[in-house]
Amino acid sequence: MRHPSRTNARRAAAASVSLALATAAVACAGPKDKDEGAKGTPHKGGTLTILNTEAQTDFDPARLYTSGGGNVPSLVFRTLTTRNRANGAAGSKVVPDLATDLGTPSKNATVWTYTLKKGIKYEDGSPITSADIKYGIERSFAAELSGGAPYLRDWLVGGAGYPGPYKDKKGLDSIETPDARTIVFHLNKPEGEFPFLATQTQFTPVPRSKDDGTKYENHPLSSGPYRVISNENDGEHLVLERNRYWSAANDTQRKSYPDRIDVRSGLDSAVINQRLSASQGTDAAAVTTDTNLGPAELAKISGDKSLAARVGTGHFGYTNYLAFNPKVKPFDNPKVREAIAYAIDRSSVINAVGGTSLAEPATTFLPNQEAFGYTPYDPFPAGKSGNPKKAREVLAEAGYKHGITLTLTHANQDPEAGPEIATAVQDALKKAGITVKLRGLEINQYRDAYKDVKAEPGFFLARWGADWPSGGPFLAPIFDGRQVVKDGANFNHAQLDDPAVNKEIDAINKLTDLNAAAKRWGALDKRISAQALDVPLFHPVYKRLYGKDVKNIVISNWTGVLDVSQVAVK
Repeated sequence: MRHPSRTNARRAAAASVSLALATAAVACAGPKDKDEGAKGTPHKGGTLTILNTEAQTDFDPARLYTSGGGNVPSLVFRTLTTRNRANGAAGSKVVPDLATDLGTPSKNATVWTYTLKKGIKYEDGSPITSADIKYGIERSFAAELSGGAPYLRDWLVGGAGYPGPYKDKKGLDSIETPDARTIVFHLNKPEGEFPFLATQTQFTPVPRSKDDGTKYENHPLSSGPYRVISNENDGEHLVLERNRYWSAANDTQRKSYPDRIDVRSGLDSAVINQRLSASQGTDAAAVTTDTNLGPAELAKISGDKSLAARVGTGHFGYTNYLAFNPKVKPFDNPKVREAIAYAIDRSSVINAVGGTSLAEPATTFLPNQEAFGYTPYDPFPAGKSGNPKKAREVLAEAGYKHGITLTLTHANQDPEAGPEIATAVQDALKKAGITVKLRGLEINQYRDAYKDVKAEPGFFLARWGADWPSGGPFLAPIFDGRQVVKDGANFNHAQLDDPAVNKEIDAINKLTDLNAAAKRWGALDKRISAQALDVPLFHPVYKRLYGKDVKNIVISNWTGVLDVSQVAVK
């Protein structure tokens, strides 16, 4: 699962920060003419500053867990395919990057063939070859370079037992390079969404002669518009400058407007928002890719047009939900689960995370975007504020006419799985005769508990984010019975192993028509929902400030955040 940086997504602003925002609102002037502000004409030049809370650690394409090429990583690393750099839903499409197209599949989608574009080069002027992409993938299997997406180990023939090129110099036979511009992948099973997988940074070319193992992250060879000049404290301060051998002629996705990118991390979220609000000095040409505005900050900003005009809104494929473990009583009783679904008050849950500006109610497990196959439905209608009467009726059918007492497990400090949301659930269920005791765990203990089938609670707060905008990486890890992990990190919380569901997942995976596949994912989501194995709560919305001199704002539904490859500062 892709975990975008959402650590500070719901943190409310302190009073001092709110005051600073209000003061800054007076100091910051809005756009004066058509060439100023986010909608002004973008020009090349200048330095873009990126202010983040989390450092860009492990800056090695093998170790990064990114989809669509990531954000900052995509400035340095190009892959076979990438995300379409466009606003909203248009940005959910996969497009060619180093490859000439999205690949040619065999009839059963178990073999995928790609041809590289002509004239693509590294930062040193040497040509990028298919052998480099093969080697880049192979090194991602090395234990010392772990951390990237796990799909290749499962999908590639021979991938499960491959130790990487440092221990097996022969390489993977399932990746063929018949010539310098052709690469062929042989898969264990049909995978119609392979073009999405080819956006992962593991598909970045790496020349064998330049690979120095774990030290490669200090100066990886760039295939993108920028090269690494310095990397201090494992990504805490990352400086990028132009790669003169990058060509816009064979890269239609990245704009490469700024001359220099200065990434500074390890900052407090409140400080980041304060600096972006004031927009003074270099902060006028600054953005953030991981820090949201909180409710208090939004309240201040909404009253000032110049600040409000500098807030980008993004939607990412993400669902927060109540999870059940049917192996634990009384959650083995479907009626108990249904009663909870009827009782839930989504309005109070949304208020707990900051209100309607920061969250949208969810009645489907799939995110409410067409790319995922979103099909509107609500199998257990609770309305905006719950249906306690119906919940009591269903609870009585379950054998609990006089109510029931349950325990809800949550994290002690987590804006999307913490006590605020747990309390909102507790209050709603009380109206239906369901007494909820709250069990708070420290964040690491909480994560360990819900990922372990032996320790998994019966009832807990959970969430899931998309590795790419499709129903596949959303439904399969959560509901495919073959993905139940008994001795490791398990995400199929319901431990569902339904042959019909497994069969449909396999059937959809064979489809290379992504629109047809999306419709099937939506139908499968609706079918699974009838079992009340989870209760969707909300889909988050991301609100982020940017500096007053930043232009060409693009926020796609693939990432939900401002795309730094499109930004101009002049």
